Amino acid sequence: MQNEKKHMMMPRFLFLLLVGATCQMLNGQPQEFLLYPKVEEKVSEEHVRDGSGNLIVAKVTNPSLTLFLPPGGGKSKAAVIICPGGGYSNLHIQREGFKVAEAFNRQGVAALVLKYRLPDKEIVEEGAFAPLRDAQRAIQMTRENAEQWGIDPDKIGIMGFSAGGHLASTAGVHHDTAYIENKGSTSLRPDFMILVYPVISFDDAVGHVGSKNRLLGDRPDEKLVAFFSNELHVNKDTPPCILFHAGDDTIVPLANSLHFYNQLHRCNVPAELHVYSKGEHGFLTTPPFPEWFNTLIKWMEVDVQYNLSSANSVKINGTVGTTDKKHTR
Repeated sequence: MQNEKKHMMMPRFLFLLLVGATCQMLNGQPQEFLLYPKVEEKVSEEHVRDGSGNLIVAKVTNPSLTLFLPPGGGKSKAAVIICPGGGYSNLHIQREGFKVAEAFNRQGVAALVLKYRLPDKEIVEEGAFAPLRDAQRAIQMTRENAEQWGIDPDKIGIMGFSAGGHLASTAGVHHDTAYIENKGSTSLRPDFMILVYPVISFDDAVGHVGSKNRLLGDRPDEKLVAFFSNELHVNKDTPPCILFHAGDDTIVPLANSLHFYNQLHRCNVPAELHVYSKGEHGFLTTPPFPEWFNTLIKWMEVDVQYNLSSANSVKINGTVGTTDKKHTR
């Protein structure tokens, strides 16, 4: 496939792009890195704003990572690759990406927001596997550039919201098979997973039918349905995981997180599940962002045993961290 071959090539173009971008990062500004050499758009990438002014992206031809590094330099930082949600139709890249990355930076954690390709037939030839390939490439690129970016290559996690949580968990359970070119045998296993109101299963009784149909089509092959039902693929090598969900979520039922947690527990994988009685899908007004985010930071420090370089918590009064309503979905 012509587009796939273009995405597999890693010429001097990307090396020069990485070097130039790293120079800009020294000024403390987030920097976007293409995952593959740029290809011509058949369909223009779409940028719209939600009611709160947050950027939403769709029709992605050239996937990328936007790197946010915490101030102060230093080495051996933990890093989180963030997969925004959007039902595999679009990406809520600001509300569930850039703003979360900024909050991680305040805790001394590097963050990388993944703008991944969606299963748009007019754009991608890889279909359902395009997002997974982009997630694997993001892990590979982060690990291979860890020293240059001051990241510990053994502290690279993946985070996802809603359908982005499906992508993150897919990368977590299918890390042992490379769906990208990986000549250096770089580990594609995330060191931990953070899943926020995630789609997990493609079982119609449990999962989000819209995400399933968008990724696999209206009449999907049952083998693909099983492959992308991530609760079926948990084993002892699945990365440690923390999950957040609301009991009143009617869009992506709580059963998604419950089933995944139960399988993690069955396989003795370190896991933590936080269920809020209210929050619906997206945590629009409750729980407040600082509440669940501080819990996440404590989990990274205690359960995953990552010594984060900042002890500052995200305070509800707005003096530290992402506290205004724009930072909650």
